[in-house]
Amino acid sequence: MFGFDLTEYDKKVYEEEIDGFLPKNFIDCHTHVYTVDSKKVKKGPVYWPSRVAVDNSIEDIIQTYKDLFPNQKVVPVIFGTPGGILPLTNAYCSEKSKEYGYPALFIPHFNDSPEFVEEQVIKGGFQGLKPYLNNCKDGVKGSDANIFEFLNPEHLKIADKYGWKVILHISKPDRLKDPQNIRELMEIEQKYPNVKLIVAHIGRAYTKADLGDAFETLKHTKNMMFDFCANTLPEATEQCINAVGTKRIMFGSDLPIAKMRMYRVDENGYYVNVVPRGLYGDLTNAEHMRETDEPNVTNFMYEIIRGFKKTVNKLGLTKADVEDIMCNNAAKLFNVKF
Repeated sequence: MFGFDLTEYDKKVYEEEIDGFLPKNFIDCHTHVYTVDSKKVKKGPVYWPSRVAVDNSIEDIIQTYKDLFPNQKVVPVIFGTPGGILPLTNAYCSEKSKEYGYPALFIPHFNDSPEFVEEQVIKGGFQGLKPYLNNCKDGVKGSDANIFEFLNPEHLKIADKYGWKVILHISKPDRLKDPQNIRELMEIEQKYPNVKLIVAHIGRAYTKADLGDAFETLKHTKNMMFDFCANTLPEATEQCINAVGTKRIMFGSDLPIAKMRMYRVDENGYYVNVVPRGLYGDLTNAEHMRETDEPNVTNFMYEIIRGFKKTVNKLGLTKADVEDIMCNNAAKLFNVKF
């Protein structure tokens, strides 16, 4: 699907809940842009994000913003697909970043030499790195990897040298509450003070159980930032803001998966994306997905904003706070001018 085809229900949600809440300009600090030829063909069960879009060109993302946010201007921070062919997906991202002036991050492999990463980031016009557990240390299973098994410490040294941004999607089944993840996040904070670290998805805390007591430690950080992309959980944004304030959290969507028609429920610490029946094929082996016959299901993008809006209302945040979180924090970090 190129762009996004809005239903009457989508238009109602936008007009009544979204439009007046958002600033006129905002930044989506977490998006993937890639073409079909940069993706690897994988066998086995199809992971749920892959059911939403086979590609996401820069033209597609621009049209999606026009469709979803007709009264706002949106600037994305872009990177390729971590499960793709890295030279191709990084090259496409670099090309489109230069063409459109959007900030971009480079996806490294753990095995890349620091000299190669330094050269590629500078030559490609990237502002930093987007490591991912798909590309971890040899012999390590990504889903169980420690942070330093897919974010190479040698790459961090280079990032610290230049003050690069690093958006980090942490691993392990326990997500943000995993003690090893917390220890290593704190180590990055203390050992690499010039790295602009952004913990993606608020540490993948998609349910209350995923949060644990992580922010009892993370509240002591001074530099670490967070994005709440693909996260609809009000308790996650609430705990994050209570711990680090409104200047170190940013909006992100994780496009193209934010195009998914869905809403999310928490079932005993397990997140489930509820989607219209038949829309995404046979879901027999699709983890985290369930079908519904409900007639009105809007999109993931709006659900992320709805979740954040609940936090804003609960904490009594101001319009200026919302502008910081949706726009100003990322604009300052990535040097975006509207």
